[in-house]
Amino acid sequence: MPELPDITAYITALEPRILGKTLERIRLQSVFVLRTADPPITTVEENTVRVLRRIGKRIAIGLEGDLWLVIHLMIAGRLHWRSPNVKLSGRQSLLALDFPHGSLVLTEAGSKRRASLHLLRGEQALNDIDPGGIEIFASNFDEFRFALALENRTLKRALTDPRLISGVGNAYSDEILHAAQLSPIALTHKLTLEEWQRLFDATRTTLELWIARLSAEAAKTFPEGVTAFRSEMAVHGRYGLPCPRCGSPIQRIRYADNETNYCAACQTGGKVLADRSLSRLLGSDWPRSLDELEALKRR
Repeated sequence: MPELPDITAYITALEPRILGKTLERIRLQSVFVLRTADPPITTVEENTVRVLRRIGKRIAIGLEGDLWLVIHLMIAGRLHWRSPNVKLSGRQSLLALDFPHGSLVLTEAGSKRRASLHLLRGEQALNDIDPGGIEIFASNFDEFRFALALENRTLKRALTDPRLISGVGNAYSDEILHAAQLSPIALTHKLTLEEWQRLFDATRTTLELWIARLSAEAAKTFPEGVTAFRSEMAVHGRYGLPCPRCGSPIQRIRYADNETNYCAACQTGGKVLADRSLSRLLGSDWPRSLDELEALKRR
């Protein structure tokens, strides 16, 4: 799922292309992508784009008449900049926003239709869809700590809860926790003050790094290849590869459609965290340390 740095990059690319431009037409290839009925979707046509805004992991396009088109890409949705009035073909194409000099196209890979478009009227309607998490660059250390410690949760769950912190998901939470050298299953109510400071600093520096990197790329060319897996990342999507800090193999915890990647040596004191499916299968044979894991691999 595109997260704060990716959404910021999209907005960076969209601003010179659609700000101050007239949205001539909106074409819906899939009726399921539109999640609102009032105002009618044709209301936005022939209105000028006045502002672009990020709402959590959503992109909000503000138009004349206090109208807002809000796009949520979810896991597999992606944006593309195409030639004017480009033909929408294939099941992946969901909609197009047609401007005089180009079309913004929303696609979604796979068969599940999770990406969405909302048409809202007024600032209050826009605020109502905001999950309410704090903005990391508008918050200080105390506000950050208070928000994430409201409930006793694992750091992974706390960082990825949009009601607590805005824009962080599976990929960048892995990178943040690796930078902070903290376990993804450490509990918020058990962190020391020093660990909280490491987490706060790592969250800001990690997101700053990736916002700067992706926005610089987006300023040159439209970000067509947005992905949660990047070769420059330290741990996310790098299972089995060496940790860039210590060289130990990156480990993972798999669950549903996601996985958590971490370095046991840097983050968990050498302990290999239980993977729900594999640990159930192996039972008492589940390796408790990197040494035991390596010994198991040699059998």
